[in-house]
Amino acid sequence: MERKGRFSQWLRRPRSGAGGDTGTGAGAADAREDLLMAAAAAGFPLAPAAHPSGYGCSCDRIGCPTPARHPVSFAWQTQATTDPEKVARWLRSDPEANFITATGMAHDVLDVPVAAGRLALERLGEAGVEVGPVAITSVDHQERMLFFTATRGTPEDEDEWWPCELDCHPETMDEHPGLRWHCRGSYVLLPPARLPGDGRVTWLLGPERPLPDPLSLLESLTDACARLADEGHEHESHAWPIGR
Repeated sequence: MERKGRFSQWLRRPRSGAGGDTGTGAGAADAREDLLMAAAAAGFPLAPAAHPSGYGCSCDRIGCPTPARHPVSFAWQTQATTDPEKVARWLRSDPEANFITATGMAHDVLDVPVAAGRLALERLGEAGVEVGPVAITSVDHQERMLFFTATRGTPEDEDEWWPCELDCHPETMDEHPGLRWHCRGSYVLLPPARLPGDGRVTWLLGPERPLPDPLSLLESLTDACARLADEGHEHESHAWPIGR
């Protein structure tokens, strides 16, 4: 309940200017800041990320393979914070910046093709299973659905740690198009985020929702990915991480 209360307080925070305007200009900037601050208040650790620049990325890497989808600093895991003052300073320093949220600290993310996500949401709803925050990312005409869950990234028994190295590199997405489990050592873009072209990352269900155990969603998500693979929508369906 504390997460929901803090999130609601940020969304009710009085603003100057256009208030709830989500179009362009000062109102849109205020709405975006409110959503980012609300996510931080809900316990999502944030770090600044690149943003679209022209047809590419704001970073200085020529031919960036993941434009506007990667952290600004290699030290993003150390930077990631829920401190609203730090987030506000980053926004003032670069108002266009996207933000990532580091997984395996306060939450994990189960990441699936959007068609599988919608199918799983229907089944979970019919079964009465509570779903936590859900975001949709759209880039290069591909859509993914992100299910935020409680983390398994810091278990008491280190032998239970499930490494997530593949998920640190979004350029591997084409190689592993099925279900991906972002836990310790990984990150996802946090809504609201802009991507090159008309790409976006937006909330479907906001971060004020309690985080479910990932195992309560895993079966429905893997079944949905397998069903789509059988129908020819995906060539393969892998759950990462596998192993320990």
